[in-house]
Amino acid sequence: MLIKTRGIIFRTVKYSETSIIADILTEEKGLRSYIISGVRSKNAKVKASVLQLMTLVDMVAYHRDDKELTRIKEIKIAHVYRSIPFDVVKGAVGLFMLELARKTIREREENKPLFDFIYGSFQQLDAIEHSVANFHLAFMIELTAFLGFLPGGTFSEESPGFDLSEGVFTWGNEGSHQTLDVGQSQLLDTFLKTPMSQCHTIPLNRLERKNFLNEMITFYKLHVENFDGLNSHRILEDVLG
Repeated sequence: MLIKTRGIIFRTVKYSETSIIADILTEEKGLRSYIISGVRSKNAKVKASVLQLMTLVDMVAYHRDDKELTRIKEIKIAHVYRSIPFDVVKGAVGLFMLELARKTIREREENKPLFDFIYGSFQQLDAIEHSVANFHLAFMIELTAFLGFLPGGTFSEESPGFDLSEGVFTWGNEGSHQTLDVGQSQLLDTFLKTPMSQCHTIPLNRLERKNFLNEMITFYKLHVENFDGLNSHRILEDVLG
């Protein structure tokens, strides 16, 4: 059957001389893989620009639940980025978000709230006119709500530490060797209480941002099966530096 859906280009790999296989997070069917023929030929019906990473698309695709790989009938850009392709920092933030999503989202079924969050986050990143230095951290923390391990509790005098393993704010280091210190626990609480659109108001220097990101990567490793860390954050650190 044919489905009409929005999508986000997660990954592309070459397939034969002129075709590619694209992993696309779709609104209707979750994460799916499609073969697109003739993309790299002179008379390609689908331009390569449509299949760039992070591109937001509208598509019509053939679908069968029993098939790992199907074909796309029609695909076009749904939202033309005005700044991400031309802004080095935004581009690095976007690649970080994409890698994180690609390594944590494996659902092959509809999850509209998750899709809307990812789709909207790229649109928001593209539209921002202030600093985006904290945006990847806000995205990373917000994503936990859709993946099922949103931090629980709240920072206070009674619970001044965040237990990465248990995923809750707690008292001291009792029962865990993976509890954030008071400063980073309070910072996590601040991010949880600050809308993504306002995350630039959280004051952080380069070292604080780097250390907090490393702790959040550890948090993901503890709660996402087979999550082996990220590569794009090293590029991002250099760019933000």
